[in-house]
Amino acid sequence: MSLPDVDVDVAGAARTRHPLRWVASIVLLVLAAQLVSLLVTNPNFQWDVVARYVNAQIIGQGIFTTLLLTVIAMAVGVVLGVLLAIGRLSENPVARVACGLYVWFFRGTPVLVQLVLWYNLSYLLPEISFGVPFGPEFVSADTNVLITPLLAAILGLGLNEGAYMAEIIRGGLMSVDHGQTEAASALGMSGARTFRRIVLPQAMRFIIPPTGSQVISMLKATSLVSVIALADLLYTVQSIYNRTFQTIPLLIVACVWYLMITSILYVGQSFIERHYARGATRNAPQSFWSFLTFRRRPTPEVPS
Repeated sequence: MSLPDVDVDVAGAARTRHPLRWVASIVLLVLAAQLVSLLVTNPNFQWDVVARYVNAQIIGQGIFTTLLLTVIAMAVGVVLGVLLAIGRLSENPVARVACGLYVWFFRGTPVLVQLVLWYNLSYLLPEISFGVPFGPEFVSADTNVLITPLLAAILGLGLNEGAYMAEIIRGGLMSVDHGQTEAASALGMSGARTFRRIVLPQAMRFIIPPTGSQVISMLKATSLVSVIALADLLYTVQSIYNRTFQTIPLLIVACVWYLMITSILYVGQSFIERHYARGATRNAPQSFWSFLTFRRRPTPEVPS
């Protein structure tokens, strides 16, 4: 049954009105104006103090420690994540269970608890020795001397990050269709070459975005090491306002630097994502500039 032809006159067509959008925009603009007014007119922010400390040398030392800890902890986490992901995908049941228990424990306990535990490891092990299991010891050292605040922070953050990276990498590898591996094997490609040329490039599209988010989360998680007296950015700020009692201005200094560093990391992440998204059917990731200027993603063209 064919439908009758209907002439549609679009000459008088008008765009759909959205009054709630205008209401929401007005409310947000009013709130933004109030926030700007609060920041400018409230003398308790002490912007002169913020300007004096934002480029201070002692703050720079804390930033260096934060960045160093972020890089080392993420490197430990990525290496551990790769090994754990391979173990969880292994056909060896012992390796699967061991890696699964590792991920279960470190994802299930707070990272702050792990930091404090590593820092107080000497309570459980006064000495750390290396040698033959259940046999002679070759080297031993005092735990308090060996486990410094920096090493405790690296162990706490790095081992915890390894559990999260294992799930990210495992999910990325499992996202590649197994048929492509079988096709590469049928063409005579070795397992290593198949992984390097077929599996990994496709898995990276799913591994990079959450890994970038983990780097940013790690940068902020380094602030937890202040509880074990490691002089990172937050601990440095705390040591200053404990003497000067200028708590809010010094915390604003910390926020300014955290925002600057995370913004740089976001830019780097967006470039890497766009690189690995080339040739994909989905839209390319949104750039940082588009995010700041509130540009919407382009609507994909539907083939006719």
